[in-house]
Amino acid sequence: MSLLSIRNLSVSFATGRGPFRAVDRVDLDVAAGELVAIVGESGSGKSVAMLAVMGLLPWIATVTADRMMFDGRDLLSLSARERRRIIGRDLVMIFQEPMSSLNPCFTVGFQIREAMKAHLDLSRAQRQARAVELLELVGIPEPDRRLSAFPHQLSGGMSQRVMIAMALACKPKLIIADEPTTALDVTIQAQILDLLLKLQKESGVGLVLITHDMGVVAETAQRVCVHYAGQQVEMQDTRGLFRDPHHPYTAALLAALPERARGRLLPSIPGIVPGLADRPTGCLFSPRCGFATDTCRTVPPPRAGAELGLALCHTPLVAGVPQRREFAA
Repeated sequence: MSLLSIRNLSVSFATGRGPFRAVDRVDLDVAAGELVAIVGESGSGKSVAMLAVMGLLPWIATVTADRMMFDGRDLLSLSARERRRIIGRDLVMIFQEPMSSLNPCFTVGFQIREAMKAHLDLSRAQRQARAVELLELVGIPEPDRRLSAFPHQLSGGMSQRVMIAMALACKPKLIIADEPTTALDVTIQAQILDLLLKLQKESGVGLVLITHDMGVVAETAQRVCVHYAGQQVEMQDTRGLFRDPHHPYTAALLAALPERARGRLLPSIPGIVPGLADRPTGCLFSPRCGFATDTCRTVPPPRAGAELGLALCHTPLVAGVPQRREFAA
C-alpha cells in the first residue's frame, strides 16, 4: 500500500489575465521506505505540487485532485484542524532556503522544541533531551550550546542540518525534501545528501526528493518523475529512465549531462518553458522538440502505457527512435 497516493492533481493560480495552471494532472505514489525523485526545469511545478500536498499554498491557488491520500487518510476532505495534526508530525517538508525558513527571532532550540510541543506528549525536559539527541543525530557538534544559537549565528550547512532535525523531531512517515542543498557549497551539499539518505535508510521513512541534480537521482532514487511546464511527462524506475528515456524532454535532459558529452559541446534545449500567454494548443514541449509533428503541435498528447514510461507524448522514444504511433484523442 502506498504511503502517499495522488491522482490527477492540478493547481491553478488566479492572475489578472485569468487562471494559470501551474500543475496539470500529476500522479504520484510513494511507498514507505521508498525514495522518489522529482526532476525538471525551474517553473515546472515540482515544488507547487508538493506544497499543495502540504496545504501550504496561498489563497489564490485552487487545488483539485481525484485522489490525495496519505497513510490511508484523504487530505482533500480533512479540516484545517485535522490537517495540522498530520503536517509537521507524520508528513514534513524540508525547504530550499534554510536561512529563510528558520525564524530569525527565536533560537534553533526553541524552534525544534516547538514542533514537539505541538505534536508530542512530552515534558519540557523530555523535549530538551530530544532536541539534543536530534542535533547529535544530524552531526552538529556541541548540541547543548547550539540549541541556544539564533539562525544568523549558524552557517548554511548547519542551518540545513537544523531543518532536517526539525523534520525528524516527531519521527515522520514521509519527508518531502525540496532541493535541500540548493543554497550550499558543493562539499556541504554532499554531506547533507549523505545525511538525508543515511537517516532515510535507518528509519525507513518515505522520501520525495525534488532536485535538479541528475547525478544524485541516479545514485539514490528508486523511481523518477519528470515534470515539464506543470505536467508529469514521464515516470520510470531510475535504471530504466537513464538507460532508455521515452519522452523527448527526458532524453534531452539526460543528453545535457556533462558525463555523457565525452568531450563534445554540451547540447542544449532550444527555447523556454511556456508561460501563461504562449502555451501551445498541443503538446507543451512541441515548440522545443526535434521530433514534433503537426499532430504534436495541435493535439494534446495522451499518456502512453507503463512500458513506455507513462510518457505524455504522441511519439514516445524507444532506444532514441520516435515511435510514430497515433493514439486515440
